Amino acid sequence: MDTQYLEAFCAVADTGSFSAAALQLHLTQPAVSKRIASLEDQLDCRVFDRIGRRIDLTEAGRDLLPRANRILRELEEAKRSIMDKSGEIAGTLNMATSHHIGLHRLPPVLRHYSEHYPKVKLAIDFIDSEKATEKILHGQLELAVVTLAPQTHPKMVAEKIWHDPLICVVANEHPLKQMSQVDIADLSHYPAILPDLSTFTGQILKRQFDAFNLPLDVSMATNYLETIKMMVSIGLGWSVLPASLIDGPICHIPVQQLDISRELGCIYHQGRSLSKAAQVFIEELRRQR
Repeated sequence: MDTQYLEAFCAVADTGSFSAAALQLHLTQPAVSKRIASLEDQLDCRVFDRIGRRIDLTEAGRDLLPRANRILRELEEAKRSIMDKSGEIAGTLNMATSHHIGLHRLPPVLRHYSEHYPKVKLAIDFIDSEKATEKILHGQLELAVVTLAPQTHPKMVAEKIWHDPLICVVANEHPLKQMSQVDIADLSHYPAILPDLSTFTGQILKRQFDAFNLPLDVSMATNYLETIKMMVSIGLGWSVLPASLIDGPICHIPVQQLDISRELGCIYHQGRSLSKAAQVFIEELRRQR
């Protein structure tokens, strides 16, 4: 069985979309469809049900998925082991990062790394920290640089790289800006624009409000911090953002009893032996710390 068929199958199962899988694999959508069709021909059964735009794993597909992931992981580890023995730092580093970290924290790391280890191909998936964490736990990624979970999973190694304080922000004309003193109870009277409360950042903020038995009025939710910044700037609500994003039409307001921050860092599965490419990438991160 061609491993390219399995790669296409796992990508479609992971993304739930042939077009998204094509982007992930740097292929055309017809090429992905052809690989899935060839896999189904070899297995003599369907692995996906296609109903309208919805794509679901069949019973056979659900049985195949963990086996396919294991085959691809073992093949990658075999390649890495052989390359590591040669002493050369090369191969592919499959990793993920969040959009915010990728834009504001990683560029100097990536630049220095690519200059010093040009034989390493960086395959970077830009996804939410929570999804990256799940992929690490299921062995689909070797390394991720993300917002760290409030509680580390027992099978995960998490290393803090950056401390990221979050501050309360509003538009210059927002009513909260006109108040001489603001406390956390005042925030509960106005709509907020925040990351989804199921995200690690959302959980951190919600715990603060729960500690005071205060409601949190989330009028809009998005996990893109730049989008939150734009919506705050036009007066649609207050939010909390990293200090590095504060400029122009939004401003910081000190809030009594509100003290929130998050930790950004790298994670990997404790049962996985890291490639030399991953090891030196972590060293680059530590230098930035």
